[in-house]
Amino acid sequence: MGDGEKVTDQIDFLTENARTVLERRYLKKDASGKVCESPEHMFRRVAAHIAKAEKNYDKNADIQKIEDQFYRLMAEFRFLPNSPTLMNAGRSLGQLAACFVLPVDDSIDGIFEAVKNAAIIHKSGGGTGFSFSRLRPEKSKVGSTGGVASGPVSFMKIFNTATEQIKQGGTRRGANMAVLRVDHPDIMTFIRCKSNKSELNNFNISVGVTDQFMDAVSQKGDYDLIDPSSGKMAGRLSAEAVYDELVKQAWETGDPGIIFLDEINRFNTLPDIGEMEATNPCGEQPLLPMEACNLGSINLTRFITQKESKSELDYEKLKETIHLAVRFLDNTIDMSRYPIDEIDKTVKANRKIGLGIMGFADLLYMLEIPYDSDEALELAGNIMAFVQKESHKASSDLAKERGSFPNFDRSIFKDNKDPRRNATTTTIAPTGTLSIIAGCSSGIEPAFALSYVRTVMDNDRLIEVNPVFKRFAIEKGFYSDALMEEIAENGTVKENLNVPSDLRSVFVTAHDIKPEYHIKMQAAFQKYTDNAVSKTVNLPHDASPADVRFIYDQAFETKCKGVTIYRDGSKDNQVLSVSKKEEIPVEDEFLLAGQKRPQILEGFTESIKTGMGSLYITVSEFKGRPFELFATVGKSGKSTQAKTEAIGRLISLALRSGIGVDEIIAQISGIRGEHAVFQDRGLIYSIPDAIAKVLEKRYLPKGNGNGKKQYKNSLKSDLCPECGQPITFEEGCKTCHSCGYTRCG
Repeated sequence: MGDGEKVTDQIDFLTENARTVLERRYLKKDASGKVCESPEHMFRRVAAHIAKAEKNYDKNADIQKIEDQFYRLMAEFRFLPNSPTLMNAGRSLGQLAACFVLPVDDSIDGIFEAVKNAAIIHKSGGGTGFSFSRLRPEKSKVGSTGGVASGPVSFMKIFNTATEQIKQGGTRRGANMAVLRVDHPDIMTFIRCKSNKSELNNFNISVGVTDQFMDAVSQKGDYDLIDPSSGKMAGRLSAEAVYDELVKQAWETGDPGIIFLDEINRFNTLPDIGEMEATNPCGEQPLLPMEACNLGSINLTRFITQKESKSELDYEKLKETIHLAVRFLDNTIDMSRYPIDEIDKTVKANRKIGLGIMGFADLLYMLEIPYDSDEALELAGNIMAFVQKESHKASSDLAKERGSFPNFDRSIFKDNKDPRRNATTTTIAPTGTLSIIAGCSSGIEPAFALSYVRTVMDNDRLIEVNPVFKRFAIEKGFYSDALMEEIAENGTVKENLNVPSDLRSVFVTAHDIKPEYHIKMQAAFQKYTDNAVSKTVNLPHDASPADVRFIYDQAFETKCKGVTIYRDGSKDNQVLSVSKKEEIPVEDEFLLAGQKRPQILEGFTESIKTGMGSLYITVSEFKGRPFELFATVGKSGKSTQAKTEAIGRLISLALRSGIGVDEIIAQISGIRGEHAVFQDRGLIYSIPDAIAKVLEKRYLPKGNGNGKKQYKNSLKSDLCPECGQPITFEEGCKTCHSCGYTRCG
């Protein structure tokens, strides 16, 4: 752009999906909740705010020129910063960072200081990670009181409850990561802490694994447990048994993941400052205690050029974007209003940024390279090596202008002749909603689907098709709405004979890819990333625990810094598509009774506290099975009582029609209302959730169901709790590609 060239506030084409996400989650709203800014105004607001930092270093800086460069960077979808920056830059909240790690010290004051700080951060739009490894184990003595400690997991529940009550910046609930070292005496309790899927739903959990532990696993030996309060050995466990339990729980529920603490700290650029003990909620950003990081992602699909009728990556244009994006992120550090003074001080002393990429799967489609190929792995390494090299160069150039980061002399760079503005420059972060806005695939994940059905107003069905696949389909002459709907139903083109065979191998989706290629791809990017990589290894429902163990082993051997797996159908509150529903044995007389209700039925009444008042639930039984349900709310308004009565009638109809109580529980459990309350059964989210808990206690022993569902190996089967559309588990988090809902930011 020449100095005299005028920049117009016009952005590239936005999809309907992108506009929906922007309006729901990013654009300013007035007091009545009505959107009062356009996407163009949002990008201009952000660009203007971030450009102001230039005056800190050059009083004669051409702020308008920098602002225009930042605007075009975003409006052309070459780069987008993390969500808090888009939401809050130039607005009163002013908090622009996504990732925080807070210390949890072994004292009541320290624990509740961390709860308070987490609440402040969640309110400002950030996510938090914690290591609970410093807390003394359950049943150990507390010297000041003569009592006994309740252990890390009990305090995690307090953090979870606090998170539930805070809505992030008015846009989404907070997210947390809990880490516990594998040598903590409470490690087995921690590994199992999410086996009850109704608990700790605002936490991802990861076991902090050490090289010593992995060596003990390989030798089938024991290893020492260390009491953090004394530093002394507190027992020994079989490494193999602990590893097996870790694998089993991950297979059953998706939690816990693993972070490799020694590998993380081998790349700690500030070892003299401290040890990294935890990561942010999706695991890609290891941080020191009281540290935050500003992230952003480059959209690789914007750097394709045609050369001799062949698509290639334009590295010169990519270089220019990397240098401008590093400048943007460094400015963001200065322009962010951090919610805690100590975090502000730490961030500005270390100046960590995390530049990553998105659109990698779409780039491979454009280049006609299969994701699960050695050619794709080579390209991944080449791209990230280039981003790493140029981001380091950009950081050095900035240091010559502005000075090195204050803790430079305490970093691993102190003997390097080149200065450095930032202690780290690269991270592969989740881009769930950002990639929707940019119109590309998420991060480095394979596409979750090539085509899916979205229900819009008046129950109209809208076919959403991957734009790269659609272009190929039209050019090759095989596009049709019927075919796209068929692909949406099956979730893959792997065996679809209407698609040319050469394209079937190129247009693979997450479940078409073998686990080893998921890990190989993560490792290829990790090799050239300062921080870590957000990536999920998706497994079909019929994958075995041995498959999970293979993934964990491979992640360790290929020097990943952590790993997350997701076996289809293993998370809670899923409404899954059913391949062939197993018949539930139901006595003919039960169904006949449903047609003509017996005059006398026995049952029970139970009271449970909800946010709308005390709920009284009466269940009548026929031959030991629930037959009908009545529910009333004490001292409630007419509207609440009417809705409660309607729920009871519909549940009764379902029961009398032979639908299993486990299926009813699965449908209504975890439904969230506006007034959650905490009581002896944990959080009660709503009246439907309270009914589910009463039914679960009575009819599902140990609350774990009877396993009568069978599932497709499909990514499209989990449904979004906000819009009801297909949702996927990627980048360590659930993300809806229809409305932008995400559990993790």
